[in-house]
Amino acid sequence: MVDVTALGARVASSAVAPLVRRLFVRDGPGAGLVDRPVRISALVSFRSEKRSVTPKDVDKIAAELVRRALASAGPRERPVDAAEATAVKDALARTLARLGEITVEDYEAVGLGPDRFARELRGNVPLSPYGLGEGGLLLYERLLHTASLHILNFLTQRSTYVARRQTVQTQQLARLVQAVDVLLERLPSQTAEDAGFEERYADHIAGRYGTLTIYGLDAGTREWPLDTAYLSLEATRPQAAGRAGRRDAEYLTVAAEQVLAGQDQVFVRGVAGSGKTTLVQWLAVTAAGRAYDHGLTHLIGRVPFVLPMRRIVRPGAELPFPGDFLRSVGCPVAGEQPPGWAERVLRARRGVLLVDGIDEIAGDRRAAARRWLRELVRAFPGNLWLVTSRPSAVPEDWLAAEGFGERVLARMSQDDIATFVRRWHRAAGVAESVGESLLGAVRTTSELNRLATNPLMCGMLCALHRDRRGFLPQDRRSLYEAALTMLLERRDRERELHAPDGVRLAYATQVQLLQKLAWWLIRNGRQEMDRAEALQIIGRALPALNLTGADDEEVYHALLLRSGLLREPAEGRADFLHRTFQDYLGARLAVQEMDFGLLVDHAGDDAWEDVILLGLAHARPKEAERMLRRLTELGTPRGTLLAAAGLRYAAEVDPEVRKRVEEHLAALVPPATFELGSEVARRGGDLVLGLLPGPEETDDITAAIVVGTAVEVGSEAALHFLTRFRTHPGRDVQVILADSWHRFDRERYAREILAHLPEQWPVQVSTPDDLRTLRSMGGWEQIVVRGAYRVEDLTELIVPERLTYLALEAPHPVEGLAWLSAFPALETVHVAGDVDTAVAQELPTGMEFTWEPSQQPSHTHHQG
Repeated sequence: MVDVTALGARVASSAVAPLVRRLFVRDGPGAGLVDRPVRISALVSFRSEKRSVTPKDVDKIAAELVRRALASAGPRERPVDAAEATAVKDALARTLARLGEITVEDYEAVGLGPDRFARELRGNVPLSPYGLGEGGLLLYERLLHTASLHILNFLTQRSTYVARRQTVQTQQLARLVQAVDVLLERLPSQTAEDAGFEERYADHIAGRYGTLTIYGLDAGTREWPLDTAYLSLEATRPQAAGRAGRRDAEYLTVAAEQVLAGQDQVFVRGVAGSGKTTLVQWLAVTAAGRAYDHGLTHLIGRVPFVLPMRRIVRPGAELPFPGDFLRSVGCPVAGEQPPGWAERVLRARRGVLLVDGIDEIAGDRRAAARRWLRELVRAFPGNLWLVTSRPSAVPEDWLAAEGFGERVLARMSQDDIATFVRRWHRAAGVAESVGESLLGAVRTTSELNRLATNPLMCGMLCALHRDRRGFLPQDRRSLYEAALTMLLERRDRERELHAPDGVRLAYATQVQLLQKLAWWLIRNGRQEMDRAEALQIIGRALPALNLTGADDEEVYHALLLRSGLLREPAEGRADFLHRTFQDYLGARLAVQEMDFGLLVDHAGDDAWEDVILLGLAHARPKEAERMLRRLTELGTPRGTLLAAAGLRYAAEVDPEVRKRVEEHLAALVPPATFELGSEVARRGGDLVLGLLPGPEETDDITAAIVVGTAVEVGSEAALHFLTRFRTHPGRDVQVILADSWHRFDRERYAREILAHLPEQWPVQVSTPDDLRTLRSMGGWEQIVVRGAYRVEDLTELIVPERLTYLALEAPHPVEGLAWLSAFPALETVHVAGDVDTAVAQELPTGMEFTWEPSQQPSHTHHQG
């Protein structure tokens, strides 16, 4: 047999080059402009306006490559038979057809090199349908590498390539100059001691926060590099008018990592597992990094201080001030800190203070935390502040008097879920078809769709779907139970740790001990415990457990090393890997101990919400019914909403009890405000939809709140409910419907909602697929582009005759706006971020141009 890896090299360049050239259009005079992106997909000959090659010809080219490779091997050396050669040809043709789909630009592709460019081409091409054996797979890979090498060589020979490359380098140099200007303005003259320490501290931040824990990989957890695992989510804030019960109905949304671009002080709310801590990590690593091409000029030259509240708030101790920040979080380089360094950083307005988890400290310490924040903000103005919390831990506008604006981390969109699931399966080395199977189940199963709302839950679903070969729990309690089994019982076995050092703990024993630790933390309003406290709790439990000869120290170490759930975030301190597992285990013990009264008595405490709901999931039917009755008897909206949410958790509920809960919930429906609507939707789910009035039963204001509530439910049933309002004449209703398509399956929402709106209001787009969906509807008049964009995408995919309003919500819009002349009906352009006002001179006559420099009110320029 011939060495398959050598076959690609045996195909002469003189034979491959002509085949590759046929895939691209000829490079005639004026073939491309050097001041705009040159995307490879625009150059392929089977996708361009002047087609010289049909899609069928791509098959012929692939077949010729395979034929020549096999011919070079000789008839007795062929690594594949005729049938597998055909499969290799089909797989290679599908991969080469990806040239018409990828968004990589010509100069970027050359920079990737042939290996990475080949991986880019085969990124979304599943090979499993082709049934390639080992020899066929190797032949496919070698031919793809050979083709990639010649493709890149061809791109460098195009007449526009050198000019385009020079243009790109000029733009990169301009961005670098801008970054240097920012650094010169922001960085004070420093002593060598301060500068040296900042460099060591930056290295610590990159090492400490540069990875994410992904649940479920290797039957436990694995660390992912932050720069590849980070998933950008949206942060949303209703317009100010909404606080009075009515709003303009538009949500101001921004990528979560951009929240500090337009405001120095931001308070971010998000449910457990929604990515608050991950956002803190990303901002810390980005601020500490020495790269200046991320487009976030407000982070350049800054120094991050990561301050987890669970670490810095200790019983009987005062909250730390700047000089003690690093020591309070156990930073290993704290002892090297030059005296007064932290204060000098903050006085120079260079700090990024990331205060994570207000909800993770006891309620009686939150007032002190707010005073601490107020004093620091007033003493050191001009620094950037991000404070995070669960949604209901503190009242609305809790930090408004201190100048903090509020944002809420949105739940994952369908696109976010798909991105996360595919990344997870690639990292786990699992076949792509397994991930696609999970995505299909999430899209079509309402319970799974309701669970897959944040990165934590998505990671657990991925792990269990793989672990159980496609069988998934359909409710939250079963999901956690399965996750515990995976982490506690199977983790060591699947890592081949059959005889671990120290005491061996059975699954039931681990659960019982972890429950006791979790319930103690919950009852005491704590997120961490001292090691001595943990040892005391374990010591009291040992006499009742079958652990002959084991002492509390040995058992504690066994839980710490083997369970995967308990950890030591600092020397002498213990906590749970994630708050969600603590709540689940604590609720389990509360039910075992029959502490139902204690659970209901804490219905007004936001920190107990998940504990109460998971307690209902663990309770026997009669116990759950008594809890539901007591929650409704509280006579508070919170008690009613918890009871409504609890109906989904209880395994069995008497019809009379269910009716009682629904009657109490009906008193809150329709909600009086958008804020209450959001709470009703979050806790009531699909149950709320059956209680909401239809369009003919409401005035315009109530209709808008009803629509906003249904959007927050976000299920398949909610989308069906919204179709009843698609022709409603109310302006607020129409704006909410137009702005909410990213919350649902885009194509279906466009078909069932957007296409029926009587007037076209602003619609947000973030991917080329969004633009293609709007184009398939005949175009859209008002488009808001979120995040980075390519001019070529906009000019190719937006129907030019329809566009009248365009908003570019990017931190650094592309240089120049002359390309806007491609849209003859465009009347208004809005650009967010710092922009050179001279760009307005490039606009066509009569066009209105507005922009929002960071920290400044918007400006308007009428060209003409």
